[in-house]
Amino acid sequence: MSELVYLAAPSLADVDEMLAFEQANRAFFESRINARPASYYSREGVVAAVMTAQREALEDQAYQFLLREQGSGALVGRVNLSQIRRAHFHAASLGYRVGEGHQGRGFAKAAVRLVLAEAFGKLGLARVEASARPDNTGSLRVLLGHGFVQYGHSRRSFELGGVWHDLLHFERHAAPADDLPDRA
Repeated sequence: MSELVYLAAPSLADVDEMLAFEQANRAFFESRINARPASYYSREGVVAAVMTAQREALEDQAYQFLLREQGSGALVGRVNLSQIRRAHFHAASLGYRVGEGHQGRGFAKAAVRLVLAEAFGKLGLARVEASARPDNTGSLRVLLGHGFVQYGHSRRSFELGGVWHDLLHFERHAAPADDLPDRA
């Protein structure tokens, strides 16, 4: 399948473009996730974030990727596998975001497809988890469309802008669902 996007690990060569992307989408992202410290929105802040991402990848703690449009190479989003748990679990948590001007074009769907291939292939993970607010219908469609199954609903568990929100919790296993033991 020809992809709309490709994944690239962030490097110091990406800092200026990442800073511009984060600044341009700051209000949009902060309407959905908690704000980053003001210091993040500086060249030094992004350099520190890239260096942290590189260290975490080397230490097998987390893997961050830039989501780049095929052809142009434009930065359209970010996707990450965090909280890597190897012993006994072989699991990670999935997070992704697509810039406001790139919404509705299938980039999140492609990003999740690519990062799952990375997680279950190269990284050898067995399970990927994700959470989404019930009103985030776009993310819910993306997760369900990639075989994620809801396993929980935590009420008033996420504070954003002084308001508490519910979260839905999902999981996707490397093995097909038919190969998994029943939950009964």
